[in-house]
Amino acid sequence: MRRRHELTDEQWDRIQNLLPGKAGDPGRTTADNRLFVNAVLYVLKTGIPWADLPERFGRPNTVWKRYDRWCAQGVWERVGRALGETDLTGEQDEVQLDATSVKAHPTASTGRRRRGEKNTTPTPAAASADRGAG
Repeated sequence: MRRRHELTDEQWDRIQNLLPGKAGDPGRTTADNRLFVNAVLYVLKTGIPWADLPERFGRPNTVWKRYDRWCAQGVWERVGRALGETDLTGEQDEVQLDATSVKAHPTASTGRRRRGEKNTTPTPAAASADRGAG
């Protein structure tokens, strides 16, 4: 039974010859291209971080490294065109495939400052006075 974010047999037939790692290709031949493509589609469609990839897909870092190699080779553009998925072809501005956290100062969300901390943002009256003085 096909899982929710996995390729159908018809989709797999359309792309399998576009993928590296086939018999006759230079380098190592792979037997799990379909599983790997399903792993990438799972990350893309669910938005999970690579580290949270389910165990059935293999080690997250290994999957990510292979994904990165295929990006450099332009494989995902070919796959996206064959599947009609513009989010794989780069025709959108970008596709986010990992979650990132950025630390922000506590006042970034509330605007509150600690007692005695100077407010350096000019008030509207001070800003207009500065423009009039110049």
